[in-house]
Amino acid sequence: MNSKKIDISTLSEELQKALDALGYAEFTDVQKAVMPLAFADKDVIVRAHTGSGKTAAFAIPICEKVDLEERYPQALVLTPTRELAVQVRQDIFNIGRFKKIRCAAIYGGQPMAMQKRELRQRVHVIVGTPGRTLDHIERENISLAEIKFLILDEADKMLDMGFIDEVESIIKKLPGDRVTMVLSATMPERVHEICLQYMKQPIMIEVESEKPAATVIHQQYYVVEEADKFNLVKKIIYTRRPESCIIFCSTRERVDTLLEKMKSKGYLCGGLHGGMEQKQRLEIIKKFKYGDFQFLIATDVAARGIHVDNVSLVINYDIPQDNESYIHRIGRTGRAGNEGDAITFLTKEELGFLTEIEAYIGYKIAKEEAPADEDVEKGKQLFKVFKRGNIKNVTNDKLNSEITRIRINAGKKSKMRPGDILGALTSIPGIAKEQIGIIDVQDTCSYVEILAGKGEMVIEELSNTKIKGKKHTVKKVAVISQ
Repeated sequence: MNSKKIDISTLSEELQKALDALGYAEFTDVQKAVMPLAFADKDVIVRAHTGSGKTAAFAIPICEKVDLEERYPQALVLTPTRELAVQVRQDIFNIGRFKKIRCAAIYGGQPMAMQKRELRQRVHVIVGTPGRTLDHIERENISLAEIKFLILDEADKMLDMGFIDEVESIIKKLPGDRVTMVLSATMPERVHEICLQYMKQPIMIEVESEKPAATVIHQQYYVVEEADKFNLVKKIIYTRRPESCIIFCSTRERVDTLLEKMKSKGYLCGGLHGGMEQKQRLEIIKKFKYGDFQFLIATDVAARGIHVDNVSLVINYDIPQDNESYIHRIGRTGRAGNEGDAITFLTKEELGFLTEIEAYIGYKIAKEEAPADEDVEKGKQLFKVFKRGNIKNVTNDKLNSEITRIRINAGKKSKMRPGDILGALTSIPGIAKEQIGIIDVQDTCSYVEILAGKGEMVIEELSNTKIKGKKHTVKKVAVISQ
């Protein structure tokens, strides 16, 4: 592998196929800068803006370098939030789909026993939040002996959320001959100190956007009394008519209150905050991504880990708690080459915070006046016929187009093993090992992905093929995206 330049054509056929299905025509600047160093086993510290493609910058080298036959995990990715853990797991799963990379996400809010069962299987990559990951390590549910990659994703947020002690405890338990990569949109001094303490001659990479944030994200602020904020939100909605919008509030109570007000006026919206059950939070994110509703009202839990390319407007209903949060909030728009708008509401008493934000980002934010009544009335008429179309999961549709997932009614309790299933499948004429995807043997059943569009043939043949001396019921089930 050329350590000086990486392009898609130099990668394995399986990764090329996945990247093509995911719409990668060429790599972003951060990917071009980071991947050659990752392939060369260099430690790197990466500061790049949100939406720049940092996840793929480490996910592609990991998927390419993983030894599929190794029993224990070879890469550990730590993230500050559950939502980001799920998003990163999904990205790695998509990139490594045709190479049969198994990736597990572990985080609070899910039963430990369920995660323990998954970790007992062959897992190549683990993505987790620091607290839950350390818990599994201390319970000896995770073997760290073969870890070759450690990724600290959104390291500044882990510092803000008080996870640094857990992160350091995990680092101290890892093999010393690993590759360590630290990625973030901002790089506080404390994070930099930890990098220098635990990394081997790290190479610092700072990648600025080809289009500065000031040109990609059009930022404005409005001075408004607290009691008038909701009326101003409505005026902005009618005049801007965003296709997709995130409205940030400071607390879960504020989210719930605004959500009820929005719903009472007929807006299609959902709420997201840390007080919700994890399953519910993930479902809300999924629905927002796929266009089931137009407005997501959220606390800063949504400022990280929600990668939705078509968010056209972000509204800071409440001013963010710190400068870094402002960066991450507005970074939900203006992604993947798109432009977006970011609006901040300020009371007169909060104008001092604006000065701090402007000093931090290095440019002035434009002041706007409330939309004129006649513009609002015109916008209302247009808004009545405006509907956000449902967004199909195009990425997964293309990725899954030639994959068939089947269920075999035999699992661990009947002593079924992945090798037994693989042997039976490859005994079918016209089926090669390379056309068999991930085999997941559970307690009472097993799931298998069949590639290359040969699923129907396999189902037909396998119904008359014995596995471990017995015929088993086989049926087609929905393809999952993890």
